[in-house]
Amino acid sequence: MDTNSTTPQPWLANYPQGVPAKINADAHPTLIAMVEAAMKQFSSRKAFTLMGKSITYKKVDELSTQFGAYLQSRGMEAGDRFAIMSPNLLQFPIALFGALKAGLKIVNTNPLYTPREMQHQFTDSGVKGILIAENFAANLEKILPNTNIKVVVTTSIGEMLGFKGKLVNFAVRNVKRMVPKYNLPNAIIFKEALSTGKKFTLVRPEGNPDDVIVHQYTGGTTGVSKGAMLTNRNLIANGLQVEAWMDSALKNEKDLVVLCPLPLYHIFAFTVNCLSMMLKGAESVLIVNPRDLSTIVKAFNNHEINVMTAVNTLFNALANSPDFANCDTSHLKVAMAGGMALQNAVADKFRQVTGCPALEGYGMTEASPVVTTNPLDDNARQGTIGLPIPSTIVRIVDEQYNPIANGEVGELQVKGPQVMKGYYNRPDETAKTIVDGWLCTGDMATMDDDGFFKIVDRKKDMVLVSGFNVYPNEVEDVLVSHPKVLEAAVIGVPDDKSGEVVKAFIVKKDKSCSEADLVSFCKENLTGYKRPKYIEFRSELPKSNVGKILRKDLR
Repeated sequence: MDTNSTTPQPWLANYPQGVPAKINADAHPTLIAMVEAAMKQFSSRKAFTLMGKSITYKKVDELSTQFGAYLQSRGMEAGDRFAIMSPNLLQFPIALFGALKAGLKIVNTNPLYTPREMQHQFTDSGVKGILIAENFAANLEKILPNTNIKVVVTTSIGEMLGFKGKLVNFAVRNVKRMVPKYNLPNAIIFKEALSTGKKFTLVRPEGNPDDVIVHQYTGGTTGVSKGAMLTNRNLIANGLQVEAWMDSALKNEKDLVVLCPLPLYHIFAFTVNCLSMMLKGAESVLIVNPRDLSTIVKAFNNHEINVMTAVNTLFNALANSPDFANCDTSHLKVAMAGGMALQNAVADKFRQVTGCPALEGYGMTEASPVVTTNPLDDNARQGTIGLPIPSTIVRIVDEQYNPIANGEVGELQVKGPQVMKGYYNRPDETAKTIVDGWLCTGDMATMDDDGFFKIVDRKKDMVLVSGFNVYPNEVEDVLVSHPKVLEAAVIGVPDDKSGEVVKAFIVKKDKSCSEADLVSFCKENLTGYKRPKYIEFRSELPKSNVGKILRKDLR
């Protein structure tokens, strides 16, 4: 997308020394070509580490080629969709790069999704193959007949961890009982897929910069989860943009170690941790479950961590953990916050504990995702989302999309090579979101005279729970499908732990409808973070003169 705009760019004067105004989004023909160049350049270095087990860049390259060859041997063809539904395991990058080498499109899927949510995503994208962690395979079994999925690869948390993996799997399966029984007759386990793939030769399809290679699902104000189509150029650009920005703080670091507590299926970790950090030859220390703070403390005790990415809730938990306070954080140079607003009190406390500032940025799935970030030098401004990254134009406009004066509140719009191609099979939604080449974020913001942006208010109805978007329409649709519910409205209410939680207002159809009824119903149909934490029964809901429920009145 052309960024030679007449829009003023005051932020360039405040760029850290050495950060370029532009990157070359056409430096590589495809994302996999960019990644493979990094794999060759850093072949002997550790690429990913999980629970003490590491694999080198060379090994990731070899194993991903085997995995790609296996997928082709099972009839998957260039352009087919392949879902990855797994927490942060060594298997994730191997499957990801293997599928991309085979010319497939990636559909990142949250492992916590309910069968209903999985089915929507898999049928909407037309997924034909999947790598799924066994913990979630029982849910796949329930919906598999309703999808086009022909190739199923299952994996376990300990599968790539050697002898230690056997102990891990025993604990997960038999002690914690985290793997419900499932029956997927034609599934193959990950290691078998790799050894089968060894017998075949990967056929490399030719790709080009404008090929869509990822369907990254996002909620929408309509409540329907939509697949943002991200191209080779989008992801190459964002990887290079983030790398260029990081260079200002990390150019003297020889052996970078990056903590990855955020899930790789989330676009923030996918681009920043998995792609950008590979360009620097970094070792990514993967965390399976970031809610288990002991694993993060252990990572800091066992590694000299230089970079970490996290959401506000995790920074908050760490800043208040006595065990974390005793860790050696002296090597930490960059702590990037995204996914939700970084609270000032949390940023202050984290800096006090570690000596390293937690710096806020801003992004959207539709922008691959990074749009702005704070300078990684002494010019960061707490409470802002920082400056637009290289090759990115950001402006603030009124309701008619006219640019407005600095300091005034309006909608934040973005133009840059990282902006998506559109929503898959949703031309109407694409046309509403990309107007005259500008990505309309729906976020209300201001820009100061120096080019620093500040989010004033988010999309008016979205609820942000620990960095995950919850769209009220989706939750309301589930609630009103309960036979005892007449009407439902959902809003976000403040919460100390997760920033916001979901609150539902219900008008009963049947007097016997109870909170317990709805809690169990939501448990079946919604991922944990989308479920209402509070339920309030009302005799009626506030409505406009055309009968639209007014959430703002409930707020």
